Amino acid sequence: MDVQSASSKLSSPRQNPGAVQMRIKSITANCDRLSQTKSMVLTDPGHPAKAISRHRRNHSQHNLADITAGEKPDIKKCEYLNKAKIAEGGKKLRKNWASTWVVLDGKKLLFYKESKQQALTNLKTGCKPESVDLYGAQIEWTTEKSSRKNVFQITTGSGSEFLLQSEKHASIFSWHDAIKKAIDSLGTDGRLLHSNIRKSSSTELVNRCGELSPAVKETKPEHRRSLIFKLTYSTSDSGDKNGVKNRLKKFISRRPSMKTLQEKGIIRDQVFGCHLATLCEREETTIPNFVRQCLKNVEERGLEADGIYRVSGNLATIQKLRFAVDQEEKLNLDDSQWEDIHVVTGALKMFFRELPEPLFPFCFFELFVEAIKTQDYQQRVQSIKKLVSQLPKPNHDTMKVLFRHLQKIIAKASENLMSTQGISIVFGPTLLWPQFDTGNMAVHMVYQNQIVELILIEYSEIFGPTDD
Repeated sequence: MDVQSASSKLSSPRQNPGAVQMRIKSITANCDRLSQTKSMVLTDPGHPAKAISRHRRNHSQHNLADITAGEKPDIKKCEYLNKAKIAEGGKKLRKNWASTWVVLDGKKLLFYKESKQQALTNLKTGCKPESVDLYGAQIEWTTEKSSRKNVFQITTGSGSEFLLQSEKHASIFSWHDAIKKAIDSLGTDGRLLHSNIRKSSSTELVNRCGELSPAVKETKPEHRRSLIFKLTYSTSDSGDKNGVKNRLKKFISRRPSMKTLQEKGIIRDQVFGCHLATLCEREETTIPNFVRQCLKNVEERGLEADGIYRVSGNLATIQKLRFAVDQEEKLNLDDSQWEDIHVVTGALKMFFRELPEPLFPFCFFELFVEAIKTQDYQQRVQSIKKLVSQLPKPNHDTMKVLFRHLQKIIAKASENLMSTQGISIVFGPTLLWPQFDTGNMAVHMVYQNQIVELILIEYSEIFGPTDD
C-alpha cells in the first residue's frame, strides 16, 4: 500500500471512522510483530552480533554475497584422490570407488564430483559439495576394507565411514598427516555429536550450554556409534507400538565381537593374508603347511611343465583353491579340479603376494639392497648370507625350502624353459618389496631380481649343503 492510496482512503468521506482506526491499529501491530520477530532471533553468545543493513539493495538475492563472503574456506590442501563411502550413520553402504577432487579447508573435507576447474569455480560461487566435518572424527590406515594399496579410513562422529586412496605413496601419506593434524587441532570435545542430536527429544544428555553430560563424556570412543544410534531413534521410539526398534537395538547391542566369534570357532583364522609368524605359530611349525603341499605337488608332477611359475593358471580356479584352504578343508592337490599345475603355482605365488609382510621382512629390505650393491662379489655373497641368517625362524626356514625347490625347477630348464634369470623375474617382486613406495619402482625391481638370483646361484653357500 503506497502513501497516496492510504491517504485517499483515510480522507474519503464514505469511510467508516471505526474501520479506519482498526486498520491503523492492524498496521501498527504488524510492524510491532515484525520487529519482535527480528529481535527474537537467537544469536551465538560467542560471536558479536552483526549490524543489520537497512538498505533494500543489500537484502536482494537472499544475502548470497554476504554468506559467501563470510564463509571463505581456509583451503590447506586439494588434490584428486580415489574416494569410497562405505557407511553412513552406522549403516553399511556398497563400496564404489570414484576419482574425486578433495579439498581440506581446516575443519572439514569437501568432495567435488566435478573437474578441478569446476570445483574451484564452485568454491568461489558458494555451491556446496559433499562435506565431512572433522570434529570428533578418527583416521587410521586399513588393509582389510580394500585390496588396494595406500588406503586410509575416516570415521566421523555421526558414524559415516570414508576410504581415501592414491597410487602416489608420498601424496596419500601427506594427506593422512594433514587430516590427522586437523582432527587433533579440533579436539574431540563432542561438538559434532551435540550438533547431530540437538533435534532429539532426549534432553538428559545435553545441557543448555551445549555441552555433553558427564555420562556421555565418559563414553569410550568405540561405543560412540552405538550412542548416536540410540540418540537418533529416541524420538520415534515412543511411537513404536510393536517395539520392533527396541528389540532391534537390543539385538545389535548384544552382538558378539569378532574376537568372541574367533574364540568360539565360528570365524576361523585364514591362511591367505595371515602374517607368516602367526600362521606358523598356529600350525606349530616353521614352514606353512600349504607351502609344503604346493612344493611337493609341483615337484611330483610339474617340474617339466612348460613355463612353470611363469604361465598363469585360471584365476577363478585359483580363487576356488584359496577359498578351500581358508576354510581349512582337507586339501588334496591331486584332485582332478586342481589338475592344471599352473593353478597350484598361481595359488602359491598369491599366498606370498598377500602376506601382510613379505617373506623378506620390511626392516631387511634396505639392508638387502645395500648388500646387493656391493662391488666385490665374494663380499656381496657374505653380506647376503649374514642377512639371511638373521631372519626370523619362519622366514628363514620357508625361504630355504622354497629356494631349494626353485633350484630343482632350474635344473629342468631344458624341459620347462625356466632359467635362473626367469625365476628371479617372477619371484623378485613376489618375495620382497619396500614398506613405502617412495623410491623408483623400476630401480627397486632390478634389485629385487638380483637378490633372488644371487641366492639361487649361491644357495649352498648361503644355506649350507642340501640333504637331498
